[in-house]
Amino acid sequence: MKREGRIPLLSKVAYGMGDVGCNFSWMFVSNFLMIFYTDVFGIGMGAVATLMLVSRLWDAVNDPVIGALSDRTKSRWGRYRPWLLFGAPITALILILVFWAHPDWPQAAKIAYMSATYCLLVLGYTSVNLPYGTLCGAMTQDIDERASLNTSRSVSAMIAIGVINIVTVPLITWFGRGSARVGYLSVAILYGTIFALCHLFCFSKTREVVEAPAEQKLPLGTQLKAVLKNRPYLLALLGQLLFGFVLYGRNADLLYYFTYVEGDANLFSFYSMAIIVPSIIGAALFPMVFRWTKNKGWTASIFAALTGVSMFFLYYVSPGTTPVGFYVLAGLSQFFFSGFNTAIYAIIPDCVEYGEWKTGIRNDGFQYAFISLGNKLGMALGTSLLALALGSAGYVANSVQNPQVLSIMKHGFSTIPGVLWIVTAIALTFYRLNKNQYNAIVEELQARKQNASS
Repeated sequence: MKREGRIPLLSKVAYGMGDVGCNFSWMFVSNFLMIFYTDVFGIGMGAVATLMLVSRLWDAVNDPVIGALSDRTKSRWGRYRPWLLFGAPITALILILVFWAHPDWPQAAKIAYMSATYCLLVLGYTSVNLPYGTLCGAMTQDIDERASLNTSRSVSAMIAIGVINIVTVPLITWFGRGSARVGYLSVAILYGTIFALCHLFCFSKTREVVEAPAEQKLPLGTQLKAVLKNRPYLLALLGQLLFGFVLYGRNADLLYYFTYVEGDANLFSFYSMAIIVPSIIGAALFPMVFRWTKNKGWTASIFAALTGVSMFFLYYVSPGTTPVGFYVLAGLSQFFFSGFNTAIYAIIPDCVEYGEWKTGIRNDGFQYAFISLGNKLGMALGTSLLALALGSAGYVANSVQNPQVLSIMKHGFSTIPGVLWIVTAIALTFYRLNKNQYNAIVEELQARKQNASS
């Protein structure tokens, strides 16, 4: 089975490049959109917080729809790859429109434009990222090759995130030449182009080889009941919800933290340079730890716990007064986070096989849709709660902040995510699908198909 499921190196690289593209869109949005809305576009914190929450209702509709449509897609390229081909260029254009700011517009017009373009971006990103994530399970059923694919994806993502965080602030300054509005728009054009090109490369060098099941037109209720019987999947969904809440809430806080707490936005780039190498090494370490635990959930749990501990102690150090301690802890937290990031995404395709074995229903895209929804719901809660907290504490854009606002920014950078990572680690200790059980499930599924065809 392993020989039949082996994936060429170029295809692994191409699959990893898909996540490079994803991060040049979504991580850019995650890290910079909130401060762009408040400090450049001139939109109030309350409106931004409301949008982050309300937009998740939109996600609750479009994620399952895109998942179901991708499962039913029939083309000469497969079920999931066509979405990369057609969705990526369109989403790149929408990303550019999101950062096309008009600070002189009336507040009502700003909020309407923000809401429309952001919701379109969420739909476009879902149309690309959801099929992209599901593609892993369609490329092979070999558990080690899937681990290798997700390692390639995570290493590529960590490199992309490091590059984005290092160069974005200098690029905004360089392109803008005194105008943050022009700087953000120019970076959005550049990153949108990278987003599209990376997904087109992924499309061209990957293949779907796992046989699609006979078309099952199942009611939504039947599919939901099947999902509820899939215990590993439910734990993966919980892990993604917590993951999204902690990661994106903290990411939205990063630039605020360095700008207002530390007093220098350029420190964000130095911080990003310090964590890029540890993040790549941490992502690459996942297969080694998985070989030891033989359980991807436990592997994710170990990485999450260590991320939480190292992140918690960042509260007691500063890049200005204790730079060595600060950058060591920053590097460690990112090292462990990268291992977690690889592990949590490697879990998902294995849950699809378990679900098919348990219920007879295989719905890769439908299941990944709720994983995506859980992650984005966590993101909405994390970012909106941050915005609400800062707004209620008296945040004023481009001004000296009061002690309460500064305290929220500092805790949002360190202690709060630290505790929540430990909560995530505890939840994932209940994941029980190990390597031996998975291989037995795949063998039984193959035997069922052979018996059905004979």
